[in-house]
Amino acid sequence: MSERASIKDVAALAGVSFKTVSRVVNGVDTVLPELRERVEAAVIELNYVPNSAARSLKSGSGNTIGIVVDSIDDVFFASLVSAVEDRALEHGLAVIVGSTGFDADRERDQLERMAGQHVRGIILAPVGDHRDFLEPRRRTLPTVTIDRAISGFDSVIVDDFGAARQAVSKLVESGHSRIALVGFDDRLQTARLRRDAYLQVLNQAGVTPDPQLFPSVSHAADAVRPVVTRLLLLPDPPTAFFVANARHATAVVSLLHELNRTDVALVSFGSFALAGAVTPSVTCIDQDPYRIGNLAFDRLVHRFDDPYLDVTEQVAPTVLMERDSHTITPTKRESL
Repeated sequence: MSERASIKDVAALAGVSFKTVSRVVNGVDTVLPELRERVEAAVIELNYVPNSAARSLKSGSGNTIGIVVDSIDDVFFASLVSAVEDRALEHGLAVIVGSTGFDADRERDQLERMAGQHVRGIILAPVGDHRDFLEPRRRTLPTVTIDRAISGFDSVIVDDFGAARQAVSKLVESGHSRIALVGFDDRLQTARLRRDAYLQVLNQAGVTPDPQLFPSVSHAADAVRPVVTRLLLLPDPPTAFFVANARHATAVVSLLHELNRTDVALVSFGSFALAGAVTPSVTCIDQDPYRIGNLAFDRLVHRFDDPYLDVTEQVAPTVLMERDSHTITPTKRESL
């Protein structure tokens, strides 16, 4: 019995790349007609039949995808995971979830664990740059990143810089110059972009940024409470807060109410439960984690069908949900 023709044989006979053959075989309609005809002719001549069983093995178990995020108790990632789970169920896929705790070594462990479990693909919120692990597996372990990007891999992100500019500008427009940035973590692309936008808006408004007003804060929600307390105790305390993530925003709002400091203006990057119910209601940048989760899932499924697709970066839209907290004007008040 003659050996079964491979995709390499088809590509060689047609004089095209493996990628072109894959696109024709999988019904992608972006291939030039003349190239498609050459591939189809080679397929007929070689009696080539795509080995779907082998492809399923190469893509993992075929019925499980992995999601690796910072923390499953983060409101943003909890919503995103929920969206992916809903879509996975529609496609007959199971989902396993791992958290990194913002630790690159732990993230690597999660990736290795999922690869060992033969997941079909991974949706990843990267902390570290693990291209050395992911690159050799890009065909057998398709990976789509969310929230942050890894060069050379599909990603679904938002315009962190532009949205943060919009948020801080709202506080400047309300007359604030002593604006604190809370939630900065230098390890994260998103945090750096939001910090850079904050500094740019202040500089363009003629305000010299005060390093005391943008301290680093660990990812734990409770870590922000002593930071905010110290800021309010400054001789010249902030009159407004730009909170760089919803996890910290929930804690900041709770603390301000406990201290009876609802005279402080605030904008949160990320919406959270009760943001519209407290008084004053909280102005938020809404990232729509459900949409991001759906876009990431769709891209991963496309990767299953054609592992040779060009890499894309999708930028999901954000919405500034204007409520009351950004409209609070500066007031002179004794520090705590």
